[in-house]
Amino acid sequence: MSEMELSPEAREALLTNAYLSVCEVVLGLHNKSRLPESPQLLQHAGAFVTLSRDGELRGCIGRTEAHHSVWLVVKQMAVSAALDDPRFDPIGPNELDGLEVEISMLSPLRRINSIDEIVAGKHGLMITKGFNRGLLLPQVASERGWDRDTFLEATCEKAGLPPGAWRKGAIIEIFTALIFNKTFSGDAAAQLVDTLQ
Repeated sequence: MSEMELSPEAREALLTNAYLSVCEVVLGLHNKSRLPESPQLLQHAGAFVTLSRDGELRGCIGRTEAHHSVWLVVKQMAVSAALDDPRFDPIGPNELDGLEVEISMLSPLRRINSIDEIVAGKHGLMITKGFNRGLLLPQVASERGWDRDTFLEATCEKAGLPPGAWRKGAIIEIFTALIFNKTFSGDAAAQLVDTLQ
């Protein structure tokens, strides 16, 4: 998938799918099978789902492989972000109102030959060395004002590697992401939850 494009309607549907998937597992409801109306959502892509509330990160889980439709990947990653991120307690029912869902739809990863190919803020990074692997999304560098070298060091840290490990023997891969988000709150969120009952 060289050109990642989603219509505004497809983005809205994907965000709603993620939110409803979280609501189902948090509220213990039967997982309903929702099918995408847009063929764009059947394209295969890796994706990360980030959940936040009141500006605080509550979970972020993703998959880089493009073996399944982005619709299915987002559904699965939303559930994992809500329940399985080891850095946080699982999301509770009282957190569903005001929950922000951010989706990062990933391009295929590409191994680079020179760090000059990296543009902080545009590219995400995955660094692999031995059994260690770490990934940071493009928006992490943007949000924190990091330059390329800082971004490389932070990705090494995420991988559990020592500082400077990217300089020798590490595999560095880059990717871009289509990033969009929505906060689900108030009557609109309540009406969506009602559709699950």
